[in-house]
Parts: sequence; structure tokens; C-alpha cells
Amino acid sequence: MKSVFEALPLGSIHAEGWLYNQLRIQADGLSGHLEEHWADVGPDNGWIGGKGESWERGPYYLDGLLPLAYILNDEKLIAKANRWVEWALNSQQESGMFGPAKIQTVNNDVDKEQDWWHYMIMLKVLTQYEEATGDARVIPFLTRFADYVSSQIEQQPLRGWAKARGAELLLCLVWLYKRTKKEELLKLAAIVKEQTTDWTDIFHDFPFWRKVEQWDWRTHVVNVAMGLKTPGVIYELTEDSREQDAVYRGIESLMTYHGQAHGMFSGDEWLSGTHPSQGVELCAVVEYMFTLEQLTRIFGDGKFGDVLEKVAFNALPAAISADWTSHQYDQQVNQIICNVAPRAWSNGPYANVFGLEPNFGCCTANMHQGWPKFVSHLWMKDNEGGLAAVSYAPCLVRTTVAGGVEAELRVFGEYPFRERVKIDIRLDRPASFAARLRIPQWCGSPVIKVNGTEISVAIKQGYATIDREWQSGDCIELALPMEARTVSRNLFAVSVERGPLVYALPVEENWQLLRKREKFNDYELYPASPWKYGLLADTAFKAVVAEGDLPYQPFLALDSPVKLEAQGKLVPDWRMEGNNAGTPPLAPDTDDQPVAELELVPYGGAKLRIGEFPLIGERKSART
Repeated sequence: MKSVFEALPLGSIHAEGWLYNQLRIQADGLSGHLEEHWADVGPDNGWIGGKGESWERGPYYLDGLLPLAYILNDEKLIAKANRWVEWALNSQQESGMFGPAKIQTVNNDVDKEQDWWHYMIMLKVLTQYEEATGDARVIPFLTRFADYVSSQIEQQPLRGWAKARGAELLLCLVWLYKRTKKEELLKLAAIVKEQTTDWTDIFHDFPFWRKVEQWDWRTHVVNVAMGLKTPGVIYELTEDSREQDAVYRGIESLMTYHGQAHGMFSGDEWLSGTHPSQGVELCAVVEYMFTLEQLTRIFGDGKFGDVLEKVAFNALPAAISADWTSHQYDQQVNQIICNVAPRAWSNGPYANVFGLEPNFGCCTANMHQGWPKFVSHLWMKDNEGGLAAVSYAPCLVRTTVAGGVEAELRVFGEYPFRERVKIDIRLDRPASFAARLRIPQWCGSPVIKVNGTEISVAIKQGYATIDREWQSGDCIELALPMEARTVSRNLFAVSVERGPLVYALPVEENWQLLRKREKFNDYELYPASPWKYGLLADTAFKAVVAEGDLPYQPFLALDSPVKLEAQGKLVPDWRMEGNNAGTPPLAPDTDDQPVAELELVPYGGAKLRIGEFPLIGERKSART
């Protein structure tokens, strides 16, 4: 069984700075108060003994609430999460089965008599809980359930959602095997592998080249986001190079045929092509983040950290209001209006409004895992006594290195809004180990210093490795210069990036109340400023970095700590199509338009925006 890195137990990493604020904001908003205001995870939920929804929504909610609670060390949230955990642990039958006696769900395509999917989510919850608490009941509980699954799975095989998402069960089996060494777990894993959708075949020779117009388990965007980890988890079990190839080929194909500027592939509900007005579901965003975290762990390749950061810093905050009291089901790169209206996708007319439960409630339950799991995977062990940095968001890491030396690393710098990172190291005694520092692919001239002295380090698989004897008080400094650049997209349109942040033209937002509730309301957003701007091909970007501390919520257009000045023109012939911004014009007619000074902000903070621009004039020779 092979993985390059290993994740640190939940609770080893605590968010600081702007990232801590994100967790606090979500705890003060939907994540911390959903039970009181949404019946689907309220007191009648089947996963706490009620007669209400008893399929995926309770486990989904807990899969984000529990890591949020333990990372924040918030006693009230811990008590909330532990209530669900205790019910699940106490529900186990003599056979090993656990959970609600009967499936109750609003999903009409679920087999109400037998389904393995919702248990898979709860298994992920329980593994995190065990890591955070060391509760001695969990491993025997999971072992008994695995024995039960082994006795039933050939007569009751994976079907439907469970078949597409079998890797989530494999993850638990791998986790459990590493702690018990029970060979029966590997035999069960082999059966689960055979019953799971053959994502390796799909991603190795990708067949979905165009927007999908009909239902299929294999093109549903959340299944795809989860499915991408499947070849990786199988590789961990088999070390078959074809599994590894499938992961890389799959990501490349998805971004070629369905890629979006924010780092995700489209899917409003199925894979939907590259048009910037096609949407992507919030469930897919948080599940793809978790997939990328697992791929980083298994393969130790900085490429996955690059993609993870792009999705986390752009697509995730874009779909959730700045105060975490509403969210979208589908977001659009070019999003000029969020209203109740039909669009060129399979979802309903509420899919892009901001609210409690727009279009469908899966995202309302599932969105909470995004930031907490990102925090818990910021750093990993390298299986050789060292540590690997997956991202440089501010945090405090407490773990052991070099076979048992107590270590504490504190990451400063407010990355990705700033270019400089500082890592202070505290050890209970000197220790020799490797510090593996991810060097983002977008950074052409990184500078690394140890205790003030610049060092030269070779970069392999996206990581610069510093292997030395470390003393308590040592300090690593990184300079990661961020150059603004345009990225070529379909029909000579461009997006704009600086470091891991995508930049968009913010459109002034007029929030109109659609439905009022006690705490979490629904809103339509209407534009209050022009949106039809293209970028001059020869524009020079100027980064304007605000001095002083970051605002409490940096993902808010008005308070963006970094902005880009650029030049463009209004494009009169850029039209709306079906309640969306139409295709960016290939040859915009702007000869009679004056040059306009534009101010771009990080994509995640602009809820109405243009993120993919028509290019005006001849393309620059140096381009991406």
C-alpha cells in the first residue's frame, strides 16, 4: 500500500489569519445554525433518531460541521457534532449494521430498500472524529460494520450513487487497514473496487468531449468530481501505473473540454462544456477539493495543490455570500444576473439565486466541508519523518517529526493575498528532517531563505525539499512573486490570473429579497453597473495592494485587499442569451468606444462579474 504523503490527524492544523475568519464566518452563519433553521437536518432527522430525512443530508452536514467544530475548538459546535456521532455509534446492531432503520429522502432515484451511499459519508465523519478525539469505540465499530458489508455486498452490490462513489468507501477501508492490518479489509476493498464505476477507463480515454444533454451517472458533475479520486485510491492499493495515468489524463481532458476559469470543470447538472455562462454546482466544488486533497496525499505532486488552491480561493467563496447566510446551487464565470429564470442547463429556475436551498438541498447540506477540510490538509507528513506544505494559507501546525520530535510550525503572510510567506519552526529538540515546500507552477522566480540566508533548491514534482538538521527558532521565508497574466480561453476570450487568484470585473450588485425567513433569506441579484467590457490585448496590469491588515472578509468586492488596474472597452454587441451573458464576441466592434479604466478584483468576492473577457485588438505575443 503506497502513498507519498500522509494526512495529519484532524485537529493537528488550526487556521489563523484570514483563513480562521472564514471558518468563524461560516460557524456564525449557515454551518453553525443550520439545524435550527432547516428541517432536513433538524431535530427530526433520521440520523439523530427522528422520522424525517435519513439519507445523505444529515451525514453531509456532519461531514463539514465536525471538522469545523474541532478545528475551531468551539465547544458549542463540538457538542452539536458529537450528538450526531453518539447516536450513530449507539445505533450499531449486533450484525454490525448501524444508522436509521428506514431511508427517508426527497431523492426519487434512491432505492429505499437498500443503499450503501449514505453510510459512506458517515464513515468519513467517524474517521475524522476518531482522529480528533482518539475515541476507542470507533475502530471496533468500523471493523464490525466492514464485516457486515463483507457479508452482504455480493448479494446487495453497490448501485446508483454508491456505485459511482465507491471510492469513498475505499478510503475508509484503507484508513482502517492502516490501523488494524486486517487482511479481510483488503479483500473487501477488492470487491468494492470491482463494483465501483470504472472511472479509470473513463478518465484514461475520455469520451465526453461536448456538453452533455442527458442524464448519466458518469457525467453527473458531482460524481465526476468524486470519481477522479477513484484511480488514485486504487493506485494506493495496487501501484498500477495505469491508475496514475488515468488521474492526470482525466484532469487534462476535463479542463480541455469542460474547463472553467475558476479551476473547476462545468456541470449544471452534467458536464456542460467551456462556455463561461454554463454553471458548476457547489457540491462539485467541495467534493473536487476533497478529491485533490486525497490525490496530493497519494501522489505527492504539487500539481494537485495548484489546482486545489485555484478552486478553494476562487470557486468556493464565489458561490457563498460573504456572511455565509446564503449560497448558490450553480455559479457562472460570467454571472451578470442571479434571478429566477430558465437557463441553458438542466437545473430549475432557482439554480443561481442566493438562498437557503436554491434548486435542491444537497449543496445546503454538503457545502460546509470545503474550508475545514482544506485547513486539515494544508500540511502533510512525507512518510520519511518530514513535512510537506500543500498550501501556505496562514495556520498553526502541531505534529511530530523525525520519529517523535514534537514540532510546531506557524505560517504567516496572509497568502494568497500577499506574496511573502514566513514559517517559524519550534521543536522540543534539534531534529533532522525534510521540509518539502510546494512551489506553485505559476511562480517563475521563487526565492527561499532559511534564517535569512537565500538557498538554492531543486524543484521536483512541484516541491523544493530542504533536508537538514533543524533547530527550534529556525525560520523559512518564501517569496512567491505573482505576475498578472491573461489565460487564453475559447474564441480568443481571456481570463486574468495573478498567483492562484482569478480576477474578475465586479458588477455592482443590487440584492433583492426573494423570500424572507427568520435567519437565512433568499435573494435575486440584479446588475447596477455595466458589464459588457472586453480587455485591450495590450493592456498592462497594475496590482494595487492595500496596506495594513486584511479585512475580516477579504472575499468581498468592495474590500478586496488586492485589485488589478487594466484597460478595456465597452462591447455594445455583446448580448444576453437566455438570461445569461452571451458568448464573448470573437471580433468585438469597439472602434467608436473610448478606452475605459477597469478595476478587477478577486473572483471569489464578486457575486456579479465578468471573469472571461472578449479580447480587443491583436493578441500579445507572450501569452498563456
